[in-house]
Amino acid sequence: MRSTTAALGLAVAVVFALGFTVPACALPVPDPFPRADLQSGLNRLVDSGSASAALLRIQQGNDEWAAQAGANQLSSDVPPSPSSRFRIGSVTKTFVATVVLQLVDEGRLALDDPIDRHLPGVVPNGRAITVRQILNHTSGIYDYAHERDWSTNRWRGDARFRTYRPQELLDVAFAQPPYFPPGQGWHYSNTNYIVAALLIERLTGRPYGVEITERILRPLRLNQTSVPGTDPSVPEPHAHGYTEVEGEGWADATEMNPSLDWAAGEMISTTTDLNRFLHALLGGELLGPATLGAMRETVETGAGFRYGLGLQEFDLPCGTTIVGHSGQLLGYLTYVTAAPDGRQVTLSYNPYREQASTADSVLGLLATAQCGPPSP
Repeated sequence: MRSTTAALGLAVAVVFALGFTVPACALPVPDPFPRADLQSGLNRLVDSGSASAALLRIQQGNDEWAAQAGANQLSSDVPPSPSSRFRIGSVTKTFVATVVLQLVDEGRLALDDPIDRHLPGVVPNGRAITVRQILNHTSGIYDYAHERDWSTNRWRGDARFRTYRPQELLDVAFAQPPYFPPGQGWHYSNTNYIVAALLIERLTGRPYGVEITERILRPLRLNQTSVPGTDPSVPEPHAHGYTEVEGEGWADATEMNPSLDWAAGEMISTTTDLNRFLHALLGGELLGPATLGAMRETVETGAGFRYGLGLQEFDLPCGTTIVGHSGQLLGYLTYVTAAPDGRQVTLSYNPYREQASTADSVLGLLATAQCGPPSP
């Protein structure tokens, strides 16, 4: 009786002698993503009560995977669709900054121009505040959203359907003193991006949302991304967002007129579109090398991340530095990120009951997606 090794050797010899090839599908292909760990992380986010629904999409090159957990509504057990749309909040700022930088590429302004040169009389002390300081939040301009009833991160009852004009938002901000002299500190201020959008409109003669659509959404075919204006709805499919109202229980916060956020946070998108947008942006499809380099130059914030021109930079516990932006509107929280190796990860979830562990769970998900599961 021949040994197993000898028999195997003979079989291999016959295969090659006859010109047969081993099918590629017979060879094991390593999984590029830690799918089981990511799905478990999403499930824990929901099972802990931190989120009512959660979506994640990870992509690197031609490899892509999406996962979801939770339900579309509290009263339902229907899971959210991987193609669900959601409010992206301050991720809108990255789109706005990109258009401003495209205008820099076109020679219509420079980053170190005083804002007063292009918007005369609009911003107090505008001759001392530069376009760059507007985009990286070093202008010192007060954040109107810190004022009571002027933030979409708070429940506003029927007032959430009211339409706001950009000038109203500026009036609230400029009624308060600045945080510091221009360039002498860092403070996140939604007002900066109201100013940035007005700058786009002054230079182009068109609404800032039209410029985003024509310059970014259509060329990249981001067909599920929109600038809703005063439309309070979120297109289907979508998971509902909720907030707890004192004395009333849980309120459905999905529908709201986003004009209170305007260019600081009104847009709606999907995990697919956001991954595509950030990949194109960082890959040089939307900006020239100099302006993209300027966009990625960061300042220290003291807030756990560094800030560029509409971009945040985070250090993960595994040592990887990711770039992208986070965004929050009532009922929705989103992170769109990219690692140096080109891996794209977008996480969006519907906050529910805040837990002490929620921030660690989210950080752990992003770290697992970008670096792999932690060593046992």
